Amino acid sequence: MKTKIYYITRLVAFSLVATSLSVNADGWFSSKRSGVAPVTNQLYAKECSECHFAYQPGLLPARSWEKLMSNLNDHFGDNAELSPANTKILSKYLNDNAAETSNHKRSIKISRSISKSETPLRITDVGYIKRKHRELSRRHVDDNPEVGKLNKCEACHTRISEGSFSEREIKIPGFGLWEDD
Repeated sequence: MKTKIYYITRLVAFSLVATSLSVNADGWFSSKRSGVAPVTNQLYAKECSECHFAYQPGLLPARSWEKLMSNLNDHFGDNAELSPANTKILSKYLNDNAAETSNHKRSIKISRSISKSETPLRITDVGYIKRKHRELSRRHVDDNPEVGKLNKCEACHTRISEGSFSEREIKIPGFGLWEDD
């Protein structure tokens, strides 16, 4: 009887650990997930994608999302005001899923790259993001009619909606796969 309880306990413990792990690209188990968490809030996806790509909350810290959501009447020169109820819902979603609360590897790296005294309002102002894009030239971005600006992430990141920013999946319009350039 003691042996049966021991094995059942071990099985339950293993199951709990296994459900908190994911398999990384190399086939190893990891408690951290790659990339960033994809957008799961349909209201956020609908409202934000009317004007631009609905950036994943894990790309900025909560303090940045709070500041952005508190000034929607001047959202980078546009009025993006929402009803108070929708603002509250989306603010909670963004804060609950911000970079510093995520177990996704890129969100953790993003969070670590921002000092506590910084509150970036643009994803392209985040140190980690800047470093990942420093090899790009004007011809890849600014002079590229299909990209235009670094904030048009979806132009090159082929699996961005899934939260994947893997270098192996970057395809720069007019240049091809990143490693080919």
